[in-house]
Amino acid sequence: MTDTLLRRAPAKVPPAIALTPDIALREGRVHEICGGSRVHFALALAGRTDGPVLWIGPPGGSGLNPCGLHGLCDPARLLFVAAPREIDRLWALEETLRAGAVALAVADLTEAPGLTPVRRLQLAAEAGSTREARPTGLILTPGAGGAAGIESRWHSMPDHGPGRQRWQVARPRARMAPPAAWTLTRTDGQYRSDPAPA
Repeated sequence: MTDTLLRRAPAKVPPAIALTPDIALREGRVHEICGGSRVHFALALAGRTDGPVLWIGPPGGSGLNPCGLHGLCDPARLLFVAAPREIDRLWALEETLRAGAVALAVADLTEAPGLTPVRRLQLAAEAGSTREARPTGLILTPGAGGAAGIESRWHSMPDHGPGRQRWQVARPRARMAPPAAWTLTRTDGQYRSDPAPA
């Protein structure tokens, strides 16, 4: 029997997709993004990954204009899947994560899924993870979200003004971090996060 030794060395930080040093989503897990700027937030994160990004949405197009992606994510990296039913979108996301073929997969949903589908997604992301790749799943939900069993929930709302690109971003729930909020600004294609005023 081996004894577990306590070490003074800091715990190893798991790999994450980082938009800023404060705003980072752990790789190989499933996260929820809600609010009025959820699509922008997901695209900004996609721009921080390598390789193709699978975007799963309802039929009739994703509503994404390639010209509008300038500075966020190369539109040539996006692969679109149209699935008419919510259950089909969740299935497509699950299979994509299990395959581990892409670094990021996004499912645009009309309502927050329950605990069982999210647990299946988390298990699929774990199964698809290797040393080289950790597929990350994002579920986009309207309003304040509310999916159970997610790694973290992010809420993003626009707060633009004359000559400025700004968003209010909050992390109301995360397994490994406390709730927090930031003002996110974008200048010359770079993001900066500052603690939101109390």
